[in-house]
Amino acid sequence: MTARSALRRYTLVCFLTWLPVGLMMPTMVLLMTERGLGLAQIGLVLTVFSTVTVALELPTGGLSDVVGRRVMLAVSAGFLVAALALVSVSTTFWMFLAGGVLKGVARALSSGPAASWYVDTLHRAEGRDADLKPGLSRGAAMESVSLCLGVLAGGALPLVVPPELFFPLAAPSLAGAAAAAVLLVVVLLALPEPPHARRSLGGVLREVPGTVVAGVRLAAGGRVLRRLMLAAACSGVLLVSIELLTPGRMAQLTGTAEQGGTAYAVVAALGFAGSAAGSALAPRAARLAGGSPGGAIAGLVVAAFSVGALAATAGLGGTAGLLTAGTAYVTLFAGLSVTGLLCLEMTHNAITAAERTTVTSTSSLSLQAGGIVANLTLGTLAAHAGTAAAWGLTAVVVLSSALLFVRMPVTGSSRAQDPAVRAGSG
Repeated sequence: MTARSALRRYTLVCFLTWLPVGLMMPTMVLLMTERGLGLAQIGLVLTVFSTVTVALELPTGGLSDVVGRRVMLAVSAGFLVAALALVSVSTTFWMFLAGGVLKGVARALSSGPAASWYVDTLHRAEGRDADLKPGLSRGAAMESVSLCLGVLAGGALPLVVPPELFFPLAAPSLAGAAAAAVLLVVVLLALPEPPHARRSLGGVLREVPGTVVAGVRLAAGGRVLRRLMLAAACSGVLLVSIELLTPGRMAQLTGTAEQGGTAYAVVAALGFAGSAAGSALAPRAARLAGGSPGGAIAGLVVAAFSVGALAATAGLGGTAGLLTAGTAYVTLFAGLSVTGLLCLEMTHNAITAAERTTVTSTSSLSLQAGGIVANLTLGTLAAHAGTAAAWGLTAVVVLSSALLFVRMPVTGSSRAQDPAVRAGSG
């Protein structure tokens, strides 16, 4: 397979992987609220989702490195279909909790295999020194475009679905289930993978723990990977602070849950548009900053000041509140996407194919672990001290994480492209 063909397939899977997430995002919290769940119960559902994801990240990453990327992506899509179909008809806390468990399984299974498939395919086509940034940048940009379109559609659906036919706030989840079914078909048809040796299921499962242990040791023992894992945890705090606190603020600004969902969809879409721009600009940011670590620092500084702006304007109401939130979302997600893309490149350059998905799953685990801490703390802080205090604390955490990239060792293709390294080799 050529590098161009691999990139087309990779970007298509990236788009379809995040479309169901975008569709359900604007109304998920509001749906649980309308069906009788309190804020504490909603936080518990979100925490269970994150906990399941964390618990399965490494085992499923190791399994992917043993049995292949396509199998894991297909199984993930199947779990996501079941999860979103269940959520769309859930009426009790326990049903939503079960949906959270299924979503957690789906998230863990999908963490890493698509990017690993692309990197492995590109290395086969162009060698280990192939520049990963352009392809990974396009994939990340496509994910953001998918989320942008998804949240817009998910926010609009409750306004056009007749209440007598279906509960409006549940329509986006049902649409997400349909999109996940399309993803399942595409993965099976569009991601050919070199055949693996025929092994028994028991033999495969026996290999997983060794792969996981090797990946964890690599992530914990390497200076680059250890810093990248800590940075991912801080990014998880930021993302949860936005997802947990913004829907309620939008409902407060607009007056109703349905209108709040639509407002959140518009603001989130602006954020994902900024994310797409950040992903596309990441290679240029790295060049201007003198390398990937410098570009990552710049992205985190932008993200920290953006969430700080959200904290400073949390008391605004009406149109002013909506405009400031939208502006902050664009710059926040643009900065975070620059950092995320460059971190992904640095991660892949520091590892080999044998542990690629395991280590990227470790990064996702760190992200989810940061999210769990945020779920358990920021909601309580916001309830007692206000939303501004929670976002202010988040800004401090994100800005502090930029220190992790100071004097970051450079590896792989990033090293070959680093101006200082090229000057020294000349």
